[in-house]
Amino acid sequence: MTHDPQSVAYLGPVGTWSELAARQIGGSDATFLPLTSMPAVVTAVETGAASVGVLPIENALEGSVSTTLDVLIHETRLRIVREIVLPIRNVLAARPGLSLDAIEVLYSHPQPLAQSRRFVERCLPSVATVAALSTAAALRDALADERRAAALTTGHAAAQAGAVVLARSIQDRDNNCTRFVVLAPYDAPPSGNDKTSLAFTLRDNRAGALYRVLELFARANINLSKIESRPTKAELGDYVFLLDLDGHREDAAVARALRDLEQHAATLKLFGSYPRSPAPVTTDD
Repeated sequence: MTHDPQSVAYLGPVGTWSELAARQIGGSDATFLPLTSMPAVVTAVETGAASVGVLPIENALEGSVSTTLDVLIHETRLRIVREIVLPIRNVLAARPGLSLDAIEVLYSHPQPLAQSRRFVERCLPSVATVAALSTAAALRDALADERRAAALTTGHAAAQAGAVVLARSIQDRDNNCTRFVVLAPYDAPPSGNDKTSLAFTLRDNRAGALYRVLELFARANINLSKIESRPTKAELGDYVFLLDLDGHREDAAVARALRDLEQHAATLKLFGSYPRSPAPVTTDD
């Protein structure tokens, strides 16, 4: 069964990388719903206010987005039905007439600031930084500031606001990209080139317990493309383990491995099986 999303919720405001990711999946008749937090995106889909939601889950330079992981682990039964990988090209933008050497204040969301350390340290070494809620909000705040302010933002946000781009592609590495996931109340059918994401906790916290779980997938010749852990939030030292593996949960080998995993796991939660993203989608930024 195919699903044509009519309403796509994403972490706003307009002008963010999340908006670009949302527009990759919305059809010509889709509407877009920018929201102020990641949990709000999930709630919008759960309550039918939006058909699907888009959240960032991983950046090539800064790693996993912990808020998205915690929402998936603890707060929702929505499924991941698609992933989108966008190349991230940060820009420095300001009001017209402001030059690089005149900047006094730099607004940025923590992620692009961390991704652009080299540029900031070398070109803006004595400039005060101010945290913003998003890349788009950073530019909005900079343009509203009476001081000589600039922002780390997106090229499309700068174009929409009429700001001047003072420097382009200022991220530390050219391979900087962010992976987004699409959440929906339904499952994605097998495509032939899928991955499955899940979380589990162990029955026993003893030597070899995690090894025996990972061995299940090795014996089944199933590649694990990502392994990490997060606190369970129950007590110090308790962890939930997260896996991304090659294949769809309905594939025979994957289904057997998941049944075996249930024998070792105290809890097991499937986030979804979904088509693997192709090469990063090219953007105009």
